[in-house]
Amino acid sequence: MNTEKNCPVRDARCWQCGETCKRLVQTMEQDKVGVLLAQLGTPDAPTPKALRKYLGQFLADPRIIEINRALWWVILNGIILPTRPRRSAKLYANIFTDEGSPLLFITQRKVKKLAAKLNLPLALGMRYGSPSIESAIDELLAQGCRKIILFPEFPQYSATTTGSTYDAVFARLLKERWVPSLTVVEPYYSTETYLNSLAESLNRQMAALPEKPERLILSYHGVPRRYVHNGDPYCCMCIETTNLLRPKLSLPPEHVIHCFQSRFGKEPWLEPYTDETIERLAKEGIKRLAVANPGFVVDCLETIDEIGREGAHVFKEHGGEQYAALTCLNDEEHWVDGCVELIRKVLPQIN
Repeated sequence: MNTEKNCPVRDARCWQCGETCKRLVQTMEQDKVGVLLAQLGTPDAPTPKALRKYLGQFLADPRIIEINRALWWVILNGIILPTRPRRSAKLYANIFTDEGSPLLFITQRKVKKLAAKLNLPLALGMRYGSPSIESAIDELLAQGCRKIILFPEFPQYSATTTGSTYDAVFARLLKERWVPSLTVVEPYYSTETYLNSLAESLNRQMAALPEKPERLILSYHGVPRRYVHNGDPYCCMCIETTNLLRPKLSLPPEHVIHCFQSRFGKEPWLEPYTDETIERLAKEGIKRLAVANPGFVVDCLETIDEIGREGAHVFKEHGGEQYAALTCLNDEEHWVDGCVELIRKVLPQIN
């Protein structure tokens, strides 16, 4: 920057704002880089009040529910929020521990490990709930970060997760007079870093079971089929993850089954459905089954309760015997190292 041409200063301060221009240039050249680790979110407590707040924020997001907004407002506030929080609170009570929500405290542990390995400011932001994405950005800005790396913890892109996270990040940054630069870690569904960490974890967990499972279900969170028809690449990315992961697993590829879980409402969602597949396998005589969730990197309600507790009940009710819900990557050291690798790959783009 040529301060003589662009700002009428001699060697001291700009007559417009009083800042030392030379110091400003040096500051810009030494801008701090901070990392924003983004997750979907969790309620603050397993109570109807906390769930009403959380579900109100989550289900009001137009990325989540793509129907007429006025109609949905009536359904949400007139039917869902008066009734569903109490039922959801009971489900969350099944997974909350003395430390709180697994999604939150496991991710917080991971943040500490990442910060130590990266030696960079790092903040956790939840799309819904606390700590919010907005508060995480405030934290990084307060530490002098003028360059931010956004790391959404969603291996596969979906408008309902990654896209919604972008919405929240952009909306907060655009409130700044001096908007920091932003670099995004792209969906990593097909990277060797992610696939190798996942294969190592799943193979190790299956080897520790009393007997080797006869089948392994790879269960991804579902979305309405309509979303994919409208251009969401999520389904293709999930299938690609499964196809690339199969050869790395300790089971024959034909014994690894791809499914989708957590459907809601009456319209068609991505198939095959996990719960129906678990029931079918048990009825067909499969006695030993394992289920993993490659679309989740941290254990949460959908992995612990839906797949763990409900899945086991369905399998054993219909004749199955050994059922294993394999844990997510969580804060395993090899996956923390993998995240460091994914983040460091984008550093040359901003330095």
